[in-house]
Amino acid sequence: MPLRPWSPIPIRDCAEPLLELPSALFRLEPHPYAALGAPYGANGSPFRLRSGVIARLLRAQDWLQQHDDQGYRLAVFDAWRPLAVQQFMVSHTIACECHQRGLDPHQPSAERDAVVQEVGRFWAPPSEDPATPPPHSTGAAVDLTLADATGAVVAMGSEIDAIGAVSEPDYYLRCADQLPEGDQRQQALRWHQHRALLASAMASAGFSQHPNEWWHFSYGDQLWAWRSGKPRACYGRWISAVT
Repeated sequence: MPLRPWSPIPIRDCAEPLLELPSALFRLEPHPYAALGAPYGANGSPFRLRSGVIARLLRAQDWLQQHDDQGYRLAVFDAWRPLAVQQFMVSHTIACECHQRGLDPHQPSAERDAVVQEVGRFWAPPSEDPATPPPHSTGAAVDLTLADATGAVVAMGSEIDAIGAVSEPDYYLRCADQLPEGDQRQQALRWHQHRALLASAMASAGFSQHPNEWWHFSYGDQLWAWRSGKPRACYGRWISAVT
């Protein structure tokens, strides 16, 4: 299977506006990429999504409040990204992964190529081709987790943006199946249950989940169309001239 099998799906943008998230949706701040210096620009708030996506996020939160007795709520980590931010974060992530492995990110090598390939499973290339926009550039994709009533993030077993198999939605279910009864197995199951609760809330509002990322969901983009069997996407890359 190709790395992004959803890329050939055609896009017919419905021209919905990109709006700021309402106060009813909890934000994790300070925003992590902005804090790194990612180039959003003066008016480039990362906490924006297409209007129809925001409406569905609110529906997902309503479902969560009706089906969870822990008082959890959605906690938005990241939403819209301009291409410049996508490029910045891809380069930043490759550099971080290389440094962790003792590699020079600027020196070509087979080991560096392997890092780039692995990072590519989680970070879409900052394509300027309107037929293959990065999901977050469309205003259709959101990275999020769960938080409790105090705003504390619920344990999911890995950080958002972690590179590797640990980020796959069912990773801890597979781990639990291989562990004997005991504390480690119970912890793995708790982490899986938290991920599954988030996924259920988002699915209730029509979102599709990225196959490699427990935190990434979208509605209306190419990934969503591919996972839901739709013939086309209804959100392409957001361009400010679109109204």
